[in-house]
Amino acid sequence: MSIITVDPRTDARWQALVHQYPSSVFHSAEWMRVLTDTYGFDIQAHLVVDAEGAPQAGLPFCRISDLRGERIVSLPFCDYLDPLVENAEQWKLLLDPLVAEGLPVILRCLHNPVPLASGRLHEFKRARWHGIDLRPDLDALWMSLNGAARRAIKKAEQNQLRIVVAEDPSMMRAFFEMHLRVRKYKYRLVAQPYRFFESIWQHFMEPQKGMVLLALQGDEAVAGIVFLRWRDTLFYKFNASTLGNLSYRPNDLLVWTGIQQAKAQGLQRFDFGLSDWDQAGLLQYKRKFASEERTIHFLEYDPDSSAAPYARQARTLLPQLTDLFTDETVPDDITEKAGDALYRFFA
Repeated sequence: MSIITVDPRTDARWQALVHQYPSSVFHSAEWMRVLTDTYGFDIQAHLVVDAEGAPQAGLPFCRISDLRGERIVSLPFCDYLDPLVENAEQWKLLLDPLVAEGLPVILRCLHNPVPLASGRLHEFKRARWHGIDLRPDLDALWMSLNGAARRAIKKAEQNQLRIVVAEDPSMMRAFFEMHLRVRKYKYRLVAQPYRFFESIWQHFMEPQKGMVLLALQGDEAVAGIVFLRWRDTLFYKFNASTLGNLSYRPNDLLVWTGIQQAKAQGLQRFDFGLSDWDQAGLLQYKRKFASEERTIHFLEYDPDSSAAPYARQARTLLPQLTDLFTDETVPDDITEKAGDALYRFFA
């Protein structure tokens, strides 16, 4: 076996590999194009190939050099991205050339135990993941929901909420404005650049590889979810709602509608994605629906734990800037521009 480096957005060998292994939407060329369109990352992949050049294993990554220092990430802004490897020998072949660069190497693993078992990376954080097995029929799925979820869905229907599939980019913009306000006023965080959502629309919604569901109260959008589709799985990627309309329970109805849509499309899995360990409300919300709960492991190879002085300063400065630009007195359009300028540095 030998190692080659390819562009996973265009190389047919990467495309073949992701269909060989259990893979997620974050392995897809479409998701990688969203990242490169928005942030300009140079995404590459190392492939293990056999004597005939057929791919056997692979790992996508990008090198980042910014005010937080130099690092190798696989990949930025993914809920998780398991290396496509079967054994320790393949993992060593993939990791060795990255480690040899003398930079921190960072990845997030959910399904594949090989990187965690190798002992070459240390775990520095954990997050929760939830999923739903969609193979039972719709009636069985309904009865599997937590009673609180079923009551909330019925309440949303009684409140005459209407769920629509976004048909044009202006509806994605309506979702983004809710997303911006939730991140600012609830979590005191800046939002991703709007061009990130424009790229998602281009690479997923236009080719029918995802959908944006909006909950309408009259003509007003009060909540929404961005779903991405990959192989047999519907991925719940972003959720937002107007803070004054949560009593209508729009988010529960949106999830149930997403499940129904996934069943209608013949999908078998519903991926609820990442939740931070301390997000008690979000964890409770997802557990009402989920049939599975697992741990996402944040792993790092760190050749030198002492960061450069400017990197240490950046780690202090970025939270301070975030607090400044998410203050309630700051106009929302300024907060949006701050996210556009700052968000890439959180990779």
